[in-house]
Amino acid sequence: MNQQDHIHEPEPGRPGGHETRSPRRWWAVGLAGVTGLALTTVGIAATPAADAIGRALTTDNHTGNPHPPNSDNRGGYQGQHDDRGTGKGEKEKKPPGTPVPCDADALIAAITLANAHGGAVLDLASKCTYLLTANLDGSGLPAITTPITLNGDKHTTIKRAAAVEQFRILTVNVGGDLTLNHLTIAGGRTGSDGGGILVDPGGTLTTKHSTITRNIAATAGGGIGNNGTTTVTHSTINRNTAGTPGGGIWNTGLLTVTKSDITANLSGASGGGIQSTNGTLLVDHSRINANQSVTAGGGLEAFNGSGTITNTEIAGNTGRAAGGATVSQGQLTFRNVLIASNTTTMALAGGLNVNPDTVVTVEDSTIKNNTAVANGGGIFNFDLLVLRNTKVFGNQSGNQGGGIYNNFTGALTLFNSQVVENIATTDGGGIFNNAIGVVDLNPATGTVVTKNRPNNCVNVPGCAG
Repeated sequence: MNQQDHIHEPEPGRPGGHETRSPRRWWAVGLAGVTGLALTTVGIAATPAADAIGRALTTDNHTGNPHPPNSDNRGGYQGQHDDRGTGKGEKEKKPPGTPVPCDADALIAAITLANAHGGAVLDLASKCTYLLTANLDGSGLPAITTPITLNGDKHTTIKRAAAVEQFRILTVNVGGDLTLNHLTIAGGRTGSDGGGILVDPGGTLTTKHSTITRNIAATAGGGIGNNGTTTVTHSTINRNTAGTPGGGIWNTGLLTVTKSDITANLSGASGGGIQSTNGTLLVDHSRINANQSVTAGGGLEAFNGSGTITNTEIAGNTGRAAGGATVSQGQLTFRNVLIASNTTTMALAGGLNVNPDTVVTVEDSTIKNNTAVANGGGIFNFDLLVLRNTKVFGNQSGNQGGGIYNNFTGALTLFNSQVVENIATTDGGGIFNNAIGVVDLNPATGTVVTKNRPNNCVNVPGCAG
């Protein structure tokens, strides 16, 4: 195993930083903690920091729940950025933990002991980059198998060194329960899923006030690959890359995103920001912005699952099709959502795409200023779509359906909604209904289709052209 490096800016009162420790010494500490062997039996002297970690983990962490739950109720939507992933603002109270010096080998040893003793809360050093250089079975740190909390501080980062073998930063195995507080996870790179963090079935991940950035997966989940349960709160997932779905996050389990930013991620397939397959997706008071996908769902794709998106902005995303969001073979509700300024590069559905075998409800939302190269500047609907108290305006298509394109398989119902000032290059500036598709405007509820160009509607009963 190669020696792990570290970068540390000395803190006041601690001149000179920390001495670099070899992997052999730290793994010896781990062995002693696990088996009860004295370090002298292997001919290695323990350092004071190693002894402190070993004593703390041995005496204080035998409970099944070493980190009590925290509450997050700050910030919000409507332009308030709060302190997502930045560490700014009022710092939440963190559970007390065992200090881990600014040394990657010390962190490896501390996690090894924590797994052996049923869990731990570990306080990482401030102004420190734990620089990982060795591949430990696919990850830079030992797989998490127990409840472990890693508390960062100001400018605390765990990062893979650029010139070393490829590996992700963390893996959470079955039974593992990992909480990250005020940490940055960066530079992970793997030939499989989960460039930064991989959560296996039966594993749990919670990120709070943390940033997952500049990680790369050859397959799915550039930042996070979730097959278990993942909660992202007050955090930022940005500038990650996946070769297949889920540039920021790929989900097959339960994914909850609250008061967080999913931004500037890239997917080689669908779901530039988030891709959820056969899972449950819950997003609230968040932003999914400026992501890109090579195929569909520049912001997000939900496939064969269910979920709810509330109080969230999906804006400035780009995809070959469905620049903002695409939903396929499942059920999804958008409530108080802004879908704006998303674009397609080659095909349909600038803002929202509803694919076959899909039920989507959009309530109290705004879909505006989206652009499609082909049909459906704001929305393209293949199946069952209900708009309630929703505005569709300022969208453009390169062909038909500037506001909404309803396919011949689609059933579109509007209640108290407005389709206004949309533009189509050829026909159906407001709504284009393809032949036998069904559109019910329900004008008695207050639905209005007006001021669209070159006309308001095509094949829509009760709509003046």
